[in-house]
Amino acid sequence: MNIKDLQVFTKIAELQSITAAANQLDMSTAKASTALKRIENALGAQLFVRTTRQLRLSPEGERYLPLCQQALELLHQGQMTINERQPFVRGEVKMAMSSEMGRNLMRDLLNRVMSQHREVRVRLHVSDSRVDFYRDGVDVALRAMTRTALQDLNLYGFKICNIPHLLCASPQYLVEHGSPTTPEELPEHNALLYKLYEVMHDDWELYNGETRYKVKMTSNRCVNDGDIVRRWCVDGAGIAKKSAIDVAEDLLAGRLQRVMVDYRIPLTELWLVTPSRQMFSPAIRLIRDELKLTINQRRERLIKQGILSEPEWPVSD
Repeated sequence: MNIKDLQVFTKIAELQSITAAANQLDMSTAKASTALKRIENALGAQLFVRTTRQLRLSPEGERYLPLCQQALELLHQGQMTINERQPFVRGEVKMAMSSEMGRNLMRDLLNRVMSQHREVRVRLHVSDSRVDFYRDGVDVALRAMTRTALQDLNLYGFKICNIPHLLCASPQYLVEHGSPTTPEELPEHNALLYKLYEVMHDDWELYNGETRYKVKMTSNRCVNDGDIVRRWCVDGAGIAKKSAIDVAEDLLAGRLQRVMVDYRIPLTELWLVTPSRQMFSPAIRLIRDELKLTINQRRERLIKQGILSEPEWPVSD
């Protein structure tokens, strides 16, 4: 029996839709239907009960699905064992990420990976909007999220790192407008705001010890692109709340400086996520490992120069 046909069957069972399964597997609906029919003919049984509004597993399909999943998992483990012994990595990676990470950190990282592994190909979906794995034809995505959110969305993932955030501004801005030292002074400054899905991120949450502050910021500009916020900040247009990953090079080069260093912003987490564990190919694992290494190097440089402290950026668990 064809392995690809079995993959089609499990994907249809997961999504309860032939069309959705076909889209994710990058094939036509007709081919997916044909693959399913081949399995049913080989088994002599109907695996799904089809109505005009619903597609659900038949009793035979319910018995066959866990066996099929187990067989595919064993085959996948066998493939991983072989690939780990091979001196090269190959394959196509369909990957989504934010515009800021795509233009900066990931662009350079992928250049390095692909120069060393010529058989790796990438197809990137770069946008600050949340990607739909099925509609957008993406295998894996970089997302800022929590472990609980990952489980709630029924996704599989690897945690890349913790993400500290900080307030920053250009030296030019601080010379002209001064540096705020308390939450009460922040609204007197121009905030560079991020807006996504009609939500304006103008409520900044800060902590000093156990004391929590929520500050409503004022601004003369906002944008739905995180990288433009960073560039505006470097231009001296105001104060920004940014991920330490995204502004690390600006901080190290002196293009940006931290403000209100005694106040902390809650950590977030960066995850590499996919709808299915089977999509974590050797190429994706290679990119994951390189990403963790690159971010850790940025962390160590920021700590070494005294821009961040180790408690502010704890090592990922």
